[in-house]
Amino acid sequence: MPFRRMPSALAAAAVAAGLVAGTAGAADLSAVQPAPTFTQVDPSLWVVTLTANVQATPSYPGSETYTALGYPSLAIRKVGTPVRFTTPDDGISLSLFDGPNFQFGPTARYVSGRYYGDDRRHLFGLRDARFAIEPGLFLEYYPVAWLRTRVELRHGVYGHHGFVGTVGADVIQPFGRWQVSLGPRFNIGDEAYARKYFGVTPGEAALNGRLTAYTPDNFLSVGALGAVTYTFDESWAATGYAGYNRIVGSSADSPLVRRDFGSPNQYTFGLKVNYSFTMPALF
Repeated sequence: MPFRRMPSALAAAAVAAGLVAGTAGAADLSAVQPAPTFTQVDPSLWVVTLTANVQATPSYPGSETYTALGYPSLAIRKVGTPVRFTTPDDGISLSLFDGPNFQFGPTARYVSGRYYGDDRRHLFGLRDARFAIEPGLFLEYYPVAWLRTRVELRHGVYGHHGFVGTVGADVIQPFGRWQVSLGPRFNIGDEAYARKYFGVTPGEAALNGRLTAYTPDNFLSVGALGAVTYTFDESWAATGYAGYNRIVGSSADSPLVRRDFGSPNQYTFGLKVNYSFTMPALF
């Protein structure tokens, strides 16, 4: 599968995502989450976690080609605060309410755009579908300590102006220094979102010459994400993950997704390496 360099806008968004995500609240999952404990608990100290991320992901929604991404991220929490379980496909989140098994707050996601320069042979004549910013709300609920459920509802404010949502669940299981998580994913979008990334106007079809005009009325994908984390010590940890989503429904019938143009099968592979250390509070 061909790879392309990550656009600078995507790199900036990824770095910003890591900075914001570091402020998120923590659910009490210390019983199932292997994480740095730091022997001396001092409330005046903070734990800083620096993360190097490498990921392979579709170049744009429905693409059959992939882009290699590399970006850093940062998280900060007080010493003694349990680490909140997250998955690589979570939106950037900030918890406004943290209960023992319930969390709620704002979230946001970045969606890569589709540009003529990504694939000049296939995308000739098509208007660029700009990258999107999707703010919204998230809700997490733990019916038991080893099962997280999460719902996100978002609305595009740049790139597209549709409503989108994600529903998922993760089984979380520790094995000594190892932690394994696995669960299903469902992604939905309304007509405005579907038309932006999977629609083809009559004018675009005429210019392209290989596509037919098409107007989808919704977006739906189903899949799963799995991750494995190994904690070396209180400073170092590494996570490998893989995800799969299949585009179904109206958007799957788009000529942009057909076999000789794009693909309904969307894979993601990634690796994260964390380094954690303590530092005194700055204020």
